[in-house]
Amino acid sequence: MTQTYPLQFKPEMKERIWGGRALEQFGLELPDGQIGEGWMIGDHPNGTTKVMNGPLAGLGLDEIREKYGREFFGTKGYAENGRFPLLIKLLDCNDDLSIQVHPTDDYEGLPEGELGKTEMWYILDAKPGAKIIYGLKDGVDRAALASAIEEGRVMDCLQEVPVEAGDAFYIPAGTIHALCAGVVVAEIQQNSDTTYRVFDYNRPGLDGKLRELHVEDSLNVTAYEGAGASRMKTDGIGGNEWLRIAESPYFVVEKGLVRAPWKLSTTPDSFVILVIAEGTGNLSWDGGSQAVKAGECFLLPANLGGYELDGSMTVLRSVTP
Repeated sequence: MTQTYPLQFKPEMKERIWGGRALEQFGLELPDGQIGEGWMIGDHPNGTTKVMNGPLAGLGLDEIREKYGREFFGTKGYAENGRFPLLIKLLDCNDDLSIQVHPTDDYEGLPEGELGKTEMWYILDAKPGAKIIYGLKDGVDRAALASAIEEGRVMDCLQEVPVEAGDAFYIPAGTIHALCAGVVVAEIQQNSDTTYRVFDYNRPGLDGKLRELHVEDSLNVTAYEGAGASRMKTDGIGGNEWLRIAESPYFVVEKGLVRAPWKLSTTPDSFVILVIAEGTGNLSWDGGSQAVKAGECFLLPANLGGYELDGSMTVLRSVTP
């Protein structure tokens, strides 16, 4: 029997033209530059995180998958010949992200070995007046979007939504979207790095050149009738109860407020990912415990069994359905 315990990974930090230094607020070590993404739990060619606690320290998530497979990931969380199903990120949007859209798994233009990308956002922090781009305005079809892109007025086709901390957004593949300046976000997504850029404000990238746009792919994968995107305010839940804030074929995400000792358990079906969104507390299990705080993410193996959360904190819990 493998020793099982909550795994914490060393984040992979990514410089982005729109990034900043806000992830330092979580006590994370940032390299120099404009850091836009912290890949907190990742098993992808563009970023594989390594365990930094306990007996498995130093192993990459890919090695954990190969060594412990279904035992750790669960019957629904483990795919033969497949990477870990989810990618967990913290994003610092110091500037506007490009207007973008993601494909579904069955899009024939996908790069080899890649998946589609359905994701969700939980807003950790938002400056006054912060907003996001979230879907098309009613009645915009492919022809209307194509001509708007060509004529440089794509913003006329898009919905802008004001955001504040605690808002949750579900973004199925096919939904045009963009985070805008002034938000810090937890992102739970399919394990994919496929993004099609619709518009990038005509700005140069980190190398000084205009970044590539993917207009034809974007027009092909956009869901003009809507893909089922949904958003919600998540306040108003009581202590030690879960509120489901996103549901897809790839993940179910719930928000919980820890206000007293809370006994929970994994199941053989799926690993559990905990993102500490706010506050501080303690995570304990049979054989150990550790202090936890905002900005930390943990992978609880499916075979962990009982665990307990205590303290005063907001937690996001994700499983594979």
